[in-house]
Amino acid sequence: MSQHHTTLRRALRRAAVATCLAAAGLLGAAGAASAHVTVHAENATKGATDGVLTFRVPNEESGASTTKVQVVVPTDHPLLSLLVTPEAGWTAQVTTTKLKTPVKTDDGTVSEAVSEITWTGGSIKPGQYQDFHVAYGQLPDDADQLTFKTLQTYSDGKVVRWIDESHEGQDEPANPAPVLRLTAAPALPQSQASGKPAAPTTSAASATASKSSDATARGLGIAGLVVGVLAVAGAAVAIRKGRTAAPRD
Repeated sequence: MSQHHTTLRRALRRAAVATCLAAAGLLGAAGAASAHVTVHAENATKGATDGVLTFRVPNEESGASTTKVQVVVPTDHPLLSLLVTPEAGWTAQVTTTKLKTPVKTDDGTVSEAVSEITWTGGSIKPGQYQDFHVAYGQLPDDADQLTFKTLQTYSDGKVVRWIDESHEGQDEPANPAPVLRLTAAPALPQSQASGKPAAPTTSAASATASKSSDATARGLGIAGLVVGVLAVAGAAVAIRKGRTAAPRD
């Protein structure tokens, strides 16, 4: 029995060690993934308007600071009306380019768009990160995702090129480019899409039904009252006739 318990304890100990190692591996992988340059948006639906893109840039080096961040903005599916939010200690330089295919909007035709944004002058120290915010007028409605290739320069001269594109079914590359995935805009109700007036809502239909029910109840109540009055009158007449017909002593 003692030997059995010893074997069981050893097996449990080995399982615990294996679990700890696996957990450490997962945490390490998560830490490595979170160190990439990424892009985020509160509203990432196709054709969304008046939103903000956030580029998060962490410092991966232990002995150098990030001193320059260069983001290439795609122009095959251009972002219209980009405005850079001032970041303390940083200076932003915005480059525009002519579009191969101008974009028609409600305000007119747009023939130029931002193609690059470069932040310099600031410092992201080891163990820190910096968020860079860019406001947009409208996201494209004809793309499933937007890729922002980024160059990160350190104070020791090292340049990390976040430009590798990820492909479905393949391992993530060493230096993946920041990608903003766009979701489909919610479909309009059929009545709005066709321009026809919408059918009564459930609450409106309920209110209509309630009114109809009240009217019916009132009608039945009045009818019942009339019948009751007639019945009382008939009974009174019958009593009087009965008294008249009764024999006298």
